[in-house]
Amino acid sequence: MNNIKVLDKEFAPYISQVEIESEIRRIATQINRDMQDKNPLFLVMLNGAFMFAAELLKNIEIDCETSFVKYSTYDGTQSTCEAKELIGLNSSLKGRNIVIVEDIIDSGFTMSCLIQKLQSMEVASIKIATMLFKPEAFKFDYKIDYIGMNIGNEFIVGYGLDYNEHGRNYPLIYQVVK
Repeated sequence: MNNIKVLDKEFAPYISQVEIESEIRRIATQINRDMQDKNPLFLVMLNGAFMFAAELLKNIEIDCETSFVKYSTYDGTQSTCEAKELIGLNSSLKGRNIVIVEDIIDSGFTMSCLIQKLQSMEVASIKIATMLFKPEAFKFDYKIDYIGMNIGNEFIVGYGLDYNEHGRNYPLIYQVVK
């Protein structure tokens, strides 16, 4: 695995495709067990979670539905600390069991905004599945039910993660070279 260049930054291999897919299968097994007979709605956070969600849902063996939301909180490599809803929910979720699918949770701000919105819609339950979690950056106290991997505060791209909308297409995850 070689380094890549995305826009003006160099990135080195960080997490292999094999490791990613193994963790996703583990998460799917847990969700299949926990959500049996609950007909969950998988709510996928775009754009970053699309690859994680596709692989996760290929391993989900229970009856379920899927929908998408899109929030924007980043500008380049920095969080803006403001969540803008770009694609929202357009149907009632009252009484539904929700599994939010996210690529990465760092500060947790975007997820906090979505949780508040879902709670106001009177959902039955909310579970969170994230491929990556940055515990050192996390600023909230809500529970993250399914975590693929804990990582440090490195800036990363690949497997759906981007740098100014570039680099999402790589099948593994790269970290920025400083």
